[in-house]
Amino acid sequence: MSSKLKIDLVSDVVCPWCVIGYKRLEQAIKELGVSDKIEIEWHPFELNPNMAAEGENLREHLANKYGTTLEDSIRARDNLTHLGKELGFTFDYFDDMRMYNTNKAHLLLQYAKEFGKQTELKLALFSAFFSERKDVSDKEVLADAAEKVGLNVKEALEYLDKTEAQSALELEQMRWRNLGINSVPTVVFNMTSALTGAQPVDVYKQVVAELLDEQSL
Repeated sequence: MSSKLKIDLVSDVVCPWCVIGYKRLEQAIKELGVSDKIEIEWHPFELNPNMAAEGENLREHLANKYGTTLEDSIRARDNLTHLGKELGFTFDYFDDMRMYNTNKAHLLLQYAKEFGKQTELKLALFSAFFSERKDVSDKEVLADAAEKVGLNVKEALEYLDKTEAQSALELEQMRWRNLGINSVPTVVFNMTSALTGAQPVDVYKQVVAELLDEQSL
């Protein structure tokens, strides 16, 4: 029996294209009927590690960071909302939407890895931010997400304040940066090849199918 295809996903919970990319990858795996042959692990990439606790208006943030105009923002939000709907995900953008610091969210995902709950938690955090208008830097929101996926809430919240947990998170982010990853989403296959950005379903299907064929030889 051949080993599973390892897929490492480097992403942030406030990255809309990370949602699109994962949902397309998920669809590709489902259409190929190979879920039992895939192992997925999520890895942290903080888009805004220096973001203040109160966050920043999303449109102002994108204008300041990328030079995004109001027209660009409206067009992008409409496009993402449409793409999300096609994939069964709700993007509920609103005028006062804010960008938040995601350090604690990544710490919670790091904790969830120990219990095989990463993907469930990642999807819960994506939904909290993009669909439910929640602040994913807020410990109550993180506690709700942890409870939703069956984690020990008290233990999870204690983990968020551990110095060694923060150190491990920083080392993990540095590891991926040192491998040359500087944008999200990045999907890494068996640590030998990678795709950046949210690729079409057929692209993911082709790569996954080819790599599984190679492994079965």
